Amino acid sequence: MKKLKKYTYVLGLAIAALTTVACEDQSEEITSIEYSRYFAPINLEARVLNLTDVRLTWTPSQGATSYNIEVFANDSLTFEGEPVVSLTGITADQLPYTIEDLEGDTKTSLRVQAVGEDSSKTSTWSSVYVKTEPEQLFMEVSDDDIESTEVTLRWPAGISVTHITISPQIESGDYQLSAEEIANGVATVTGLAPETDYTFRLKNGEKTCGTQNVTSGLNLEGKTVVEAGADLVSLLDNSTEGEIFVLPQSEFNIGDYELDNSVTLISYKPSRQATINGRIKLGEGVKDLTLSSLIMDGSTSDGGQAFDFVDAVTYGTLTIEDSEIRNYEKGFYYVSKASTIESINIDNCLIHDIVCSGGDMFDCRAGYIKTINLTNSTIWNSCAERDFIRYDDKSSNFPGATPTILVDHCTIDGVSNSSSRRLFYIRFKGNKVTFTNNIVSNTEPGRGFTDSSNTDPETVFSNNNYFNTKNLISNDGLAEGKDLLFDAEGYTFDPGYANAAEGDFTLSHEDLIYYQVGDPRWY
Repeated sequence: MKKLKKYTYVLGLAIAALTTVACEDQSEEITSIEYSRYFAPINLEARVLNLTDVRLTWTPSQGATSYNIEVFANDSLTFEGEPVVSLTGITADQLPYTIEDLEGDTKTSLRVQAVGEDSSKTSTWSSVYVKTEPEQLFMEVSDDDIESTEVTLRWPAGISVTHITISPQIESGDYQLSAEEIANGVATVTGLAPETDYTFRLKNGEKTCGTQNVTSGLNLEGKTVVEAGADLVSLLDNSTEGEIFVLPQSEFNIGDYELDNSVTLISYKPSRQATINGRIKLGEGVKDLTLSSLIMDGSTSDGGQAFDFVDAVTYGTLTIEDSEIRNYEKGFYYVSKASTIESINIDNCLIHDIVCSGGDMFDCRAGYIKTINLTNSTIWNSCAERDFIRYDDKSSNFPGATPTILVDHCTIDGVSNSSSRRLFYIRFKGNKVTFTNNIVSNTEPGRGFTDSSNTDPETVFSNNNYFNTKNLISNDGLAEGKDLLFDAEGYTFDPGYANAAEGDFTLSHEDLIYYQVGDPRWY
């Protein structure tokens, strides 16, 4: 009881003290606070652009009229020695501020300091660390510089370089540059294995000055080299299982051809693509079909899909890579029989002018495709009034089936732009969908991503951008029950395409380039 009285007494004194303060004269109201120095900039962020430029942003400090910036090379926030860049008088209206042409492949520390009219109040430093990217002094490698076992590499003549590293390593090891090669800026590396992906790094001592990824040329041994003007239909009719046809830059007419064997069709040089006029029906004898570095044109076909699985059999893999598919009436592929297909892989392709009249873009009506991969590709001027990916539910015919669908790093413009359409008309039960790093633009699918409850409700969305679209990141007026799937975390930046009407989707929006969204060819 005594303890309680003691606390009551103390509380009473506190209230009395507060009352005294409250009754004092308030005429000297505090309206500002003077600090002994300006606050150091906060939210300092550094972003590497164009390999060796660094863009700085920060929240301006109250009272500061300008900022000092110092840059230290080969440094990890120790700020020892002399800065390689020292700037003064940077004002808030210059933010974000870009420091250009720093040394490449270098650990770099930067710090910013707020300055005002009273120099005695100059703030402490705020600091940030980045590593600039290796410079790209290698020039583009043309097809003329690539052979089966060698590649010629070029860079600006006379710069300071010492050697070229090669990965995977070749028997002779690193390529040591001669004085003549350094002076001329050109070297031919030999001893490569054919049809192999190599990474070449131009070095100046330990520092990387350029990186070039090159696939060595075709090994023609064991392949059928086709002459310009040859009868490709006859060659395919008489093909052997797994035969590889190497095509020159020429046109080949196949009409509406039914293939009954596993083959590979590839252009001899990637930048000199052969053109195949017509479409391919995959018959029961086809296990695998690969098309690489080709143009498939449907202008002279019967109006069907580019690829049509016509038999109720088990197929292997359809692979279309580094190719252009254009001018088809009904769609890209079509599965109308109870087929089982191991996978359909579409990578690094340009796909356009696929009308989809009477069919959907990627269209499976009766079969089971175990895996669909659509990656690093651009699709435009196509499928405006049909569904983008259609996969009807025939799961009862394929017990235990779990199809997976991946759409990654694609630029998709104007597809399914209709009040009755959606991007995913996926109804095959048990599907798993991943949709990542894509740009979707200029479309208003009236049923959003999907209105099918069978479409994977846990679809993986990440790092996508939606421009001039509706119903994809939120419900923009969809009827109840039609709002089943959204990517609420998607960006909404204007990509700033260079010339979409002409098929040039080169990006100008810095964030989309930085975050590597869409087809990589446009970064």
